[in-house]
Amino acid sequence: MTDDGLTARMDRLERRLDRAESTLALHDLKARYGELVDARFARGVTVDPDHLAELAHRAASLFTEDGVWDGGPTLGVARGRDEIAVRLAAPTLVFSRHLFVKPRLEVDGDHATGRWDLLSPCTRPDGTSLWMAGYEDDVYARVDGVWLHRSMALTTLFVSPAGTGWPKILS
Repeated sequence: MTDDGLTARMDRLERRLDRAESTLALHDLKARYGELVDARFARGVTVDPDHLAELAHRAASLFTEDGVWDGGPTLGVARGRDEIAVRLAAPTLVFSRHLFVKPRLEVDGDHATGRWDLLSPCTRPDGTSLWMAGYEDDVYARVDGVWLHRSMALTTLFVSPAGTGWPKILS
């Protein structure tokens, strides 16, 4: 094999490795986001205001400085980390579990897109338990070697009562 052939092969392998590592990093990013927004609730109530603000700021830090969080017509849109933190510090629920499944990710250098199906058991402040299903369309950017959300847009497909609700919420 010539040096040019070896160099070309190494370049292809490096691009493949980068796409694979980036895909895993995007999985981790989405998991961290879900964990942080769900951590806003404990035992069926919203955590104390100081802890809630800290969690909201940590979740907002997973977005680019000019990132966009779009919760759709019901939850609204927040632009930039400060607005995102304010929005996430004002939850409309007292319990949720974000279950992101079936990721479809496309990585191209320092940019990527993704769609994640979302199933979320949740509870309103009045105690109504619901199932929410939808999907999130994400745009990502790698900034200083770290993958962040550039935008995240929720599309809700349905929200349905969960019958008698959840058993005692322990966390």
